[in-house]
Amino acid sequence: MNTQTIKKLRRPQVLVENKVSFAGADSEVSIYDTYESVSRVRLDAGELLFCGMVSGKKIMHSADVDEGQIFLPHESFVMAPGGVVEIDFPEASLTNPTTCLTVEISKDKVNQISERLSDSLPMLAQANQWRLDTPVLHTHHSTETQRLLARMVKLFSENHPDRDVMIDLNISELIIRMLRNTTRDFLLTYCSNDPEANSLIAAIDWINSTLSKPLAVEQLCRHSGMSRSRLYVEFKEKLGCSPVEFQQQLRLKRAAERIRNGEVITAVSYDLGFNNPSHFCRRFKSFFGCTASEYKLRN
Repeated sequence: MNTQTIKKLRRPQVLVENKVSFAGADSEVSIYDTYESVSRVRLDAGELLFCGMVSGKKIMHSADVDEGQIFLPHESFVMAPGGVVEIDFPEASLTNPTTCLTVEISKDKVNQISERLSDSLPMLAQANQWRLDTPVLHTHHSTETQRLLARMVKLFSENHPDRDVMIDLNISELIIRMLRNTTRDFLLTYCSNDPEANSLIAAIDWINSTLSKPLAVEQLCRHSGMSRSRLYVEFKEKLGCSPVEFQQQLRLKRAAERIRNGEVITAVSYDLGFNNPSHFCRRFKSFFGCTASEYKLRN
């Protein structure tokens, strides 16, 4: 099945949540297009459901966030089996549809990957934010995850002789990315409660509390009690990036939070250690998929 065939399948049969699905052994990928502004559309999760925003804007309502949470490209919405949300589509139209990609993954597949990661993610068992009974998890996802989603649509829609094996590998990668992202959130939460719990937690707490300053790696090593090589190994294994890149990601997330609250973009960028507003804008767009000004308008 080629791209033109997919486009034909996606021609609207209905204006709200027009759905095209491709099934695999332990998963199913669906593309949803909505062509009119509408409110409170119900979405139920039979299995673990990963929702990645492709274009447009949604407002998600769940039991714990009834006032609504804005959902934009480069953001993910993960629902546990049995979870329910209601969705508003404030900007959808025939010429500018709102598009979302969902990946439904079996519980057995998630448990299988979790067990295999238990050695490299020893805190996973403690990360209560990733229990399957947690109804909804809303988070930002990286450019790499966005590329993975695009690759999965292509895999699910083609008749390649190794299609099932390749889909399985990509589903496994998506689960790993979700688990590592949640572990990162858990580590950040944990370090605010007990910053001296261990060396990695101490390092994260140091970075999180000094975001406006250039990262002094040698000072970070002394504070955490790790050698430079051990520091980089721990960050790569547990967080998937270097300490410097981790600091940049935290800065951008903090900047987004302050921009949402109405602060001036240039002032926020300088306050968080970006000496060049142009560099800040490039990093922000790469991370969030839109400019800081667009992000402010949408929120």
